[in-house]
Amino acid sequence: MALLSLLFSPWAMALAIPVWVALYYMYPYLVSYGHLSRVPGPFVAKFSNVWVGLSAKRGQKYAAVDAAHRKYGKVVRIGFNHVSIADERALNVVYGHGNGFLKDHYYEAFVARTPGMFNVRDRAEHTRKRKIISHAFSPRSAVEFEPLMAENIHRWINQLDRIAASQPQRNGKEFARYNAMPWFSYLAFDIIGDLAFGSPFGMVNKGKDETETQLVTGGPISYTPAVDVLNRRGEVSSTLGLLPALRPWARYLPDPFFTKGIAAVENLTGIAVAAVASRLDAAEKGMVDSRNDILSRLLQAKDANGRPMERDELIAEALTQLIAGSDTISNTACGTFYWILHGERSAPGTIIPRLQKELDQAIGPEAKIASYCHIKGLPFLRRCIDEAMRLHSTSAIGLPRLVADHSPGVDFDGFHFPPGTVLSVPSYTIHHLKNIWGDDVEEFKPDRWLQLTARQKTAFNPFSHGPRACVGQNVAIMELQLIIGTLFHRYEFAFYQPIMESHEGFSKKPKECQAGLRLREYS
Repeated sequence: MALLSLLFSPWAMALAIPVWVALYYMYPYLVSYGHLSRVPGPFVAKFSNVWVGLSAKRGQKYAAVDAAHRKYGKVVRIGFNHVSIADERALNVVYGHGNGFLKDHYYEAFVARTPGMFNVRDRAEHTRKRKIISHAFSPRSAVEFEPLMAENIHRWINQLDRIAASQPQRNGKEFARYNAMPWFSYLAFDIIGDLAFGSPFGMVNKGKDETETQLVTGGPISYTPAVDVLNRRGEVSSTLGLLPALRPWARYLPDPFFTKGIAAVENLTGIAVAAVASRLDAAEKGMVDSRNDILSRLLQAKDANGRPMERDELIAEALTQLIAGSDTISNTACGTFYWILHGERSAPGTIIPRLQKELDQAIGPEAKIASYCHIKGLPFLRRCIDEAMRLHSTSAIGLPRLVADHSPGVDFDGFHFPPGTVLSVPSYTIHHLKNIWGDDVEEFKPDRWLQLTARQKTAFNPFSHGPRACVGQNVAIMELQLIIGTLFHRYEFAFYQPIMESHEGFSKKPKECQAGLRLREYS
């Protein structure tokens, strides 16, 4: 009894807690991951994922990792078993074909109902999904999606014309001030709604962040702010992916970041459920689907064994397209818009006049929007988009890959990383390294793309690399060319945004972009 009293006395318990905490973090540091002890990095990051997890919670993981590389070098330990490598050579090592690496457990925090192609970790299952889905995003398919994109861009231009007309004109010289970022989001959501679900969400017409959601199939319809929901979902899923011990308890934590984030995950899934339900129900009843969009192709697709996708898998893939086709496009379009205007402000007469001259030669003044056949080969437009994707880096974080158990491990610059190590290559950082891009790395210079070095070609990584690179990049580039080409052909802009601040969920999102617009006058 005396021994038990001693063991459970207040002072013994007070001593036991720090001892347990020390052992919990020290044992992996000294034993399980002792091989990483000589990898430099923030002190806390050597023992846990708290440092990188809190950076994600603040929406600044890309910036924290970038700062760590500038302090510690190209190989940095950012978690207890996670090493970030800021070197373009590592892209093929970490993400290339045949390396046997797996997506890290981080991606499990993004799964809703059943894994989609984005978050499935099993390599064979990913290969099966990619074979089914990839045909929907071929260059030919991208061109066939243009009429749906054009209808939504027309509606968007009508709203921008209305904004431009809201400013009383004196000699046609006044600009109507507006925040461009929400309007890029409304357009991107409506386009992906049309392509992936059968109809736009109606955000452009409403000028409002609102769409239908259905938390369970057949349940009641409600309305939710989809852009806000998507942002919260990215923030909380990224954080819980890095701090998995919190995942079972997240909805019960007093911090609204977690409670609202979990609700956002459920609401975002509900958007996909509501959007695909009618199409799936019609298909199950044998009704002919005449739409030539992504969902119709997924409904018709079969795997190597002749099996179609089941409902939950279709919802998962529709959700993947919703996220990829709205968040990344809106963020990249706004980033491109900002950097073109910023480049013109920094060097007047060197960017916008050249871009508009090129667009005017390809698009008649009577055309309200650009046609892809006229702009797809415009070199300066494409250089502006590529340079903006380098500087803004919507996919800014290093996507984590796990050195699989059956692997012998991997060697890089004198370090050996055995199975169980998580590796990543931070896109934002390699897009901003002076030793790759030169002393003018922070400047918007589209003409740097006329004479890229081999290192620069390798380092440019807007859509990731290898077998899990973005399957929709053909559609994304086409959509960006149509949006940016239409904007600068139709309007003139004033620029009121001093710098572009960004907040990161899974992707990096501009907080705002204040500009002024007016219709162009053609001579």
